[in-house]
Amino acid sequence: MSSEAVPITVRILDKEYHVGCQPDEQDELYASARLLDERMREIRRSGRVIGTDRIAVMAALNIAHELILQRKAEAGAGNGTAKRLLMLQERIEAALAGRTAVDGRDETV
Repeated sequence: MSSEAVPITVRILDKEYHVGCQPDEQDELYASARLLDERMREIRRSGRVIGTDRIAVMAALNIAHELILQRKAEAGAGNGTAKRLLMLQERIEAALAGRTAVDGRDETV
């Protein structure tokens, strides 16, 4: 279900950019532009980086770094979940095996 890109205008660091965007992705694009504008303004206010190009690169690097950290955290959380599920499965199997031994019934299929 692809539709025609719609031209929209975003404003980043007092400069307008015209971007083609799918209608169902406009909210995310506006949010992305706001985030980038905020980060670039923070970097410019710090006074340590001069020049719009350099400010944009520093903002992009910071945002990319945060994305990588988030992906690592999510991957780690996924591994922890998988480990916990495996432990629960083993405990259930052990409990069922203990139940079979105690009551003398074989409930295996």
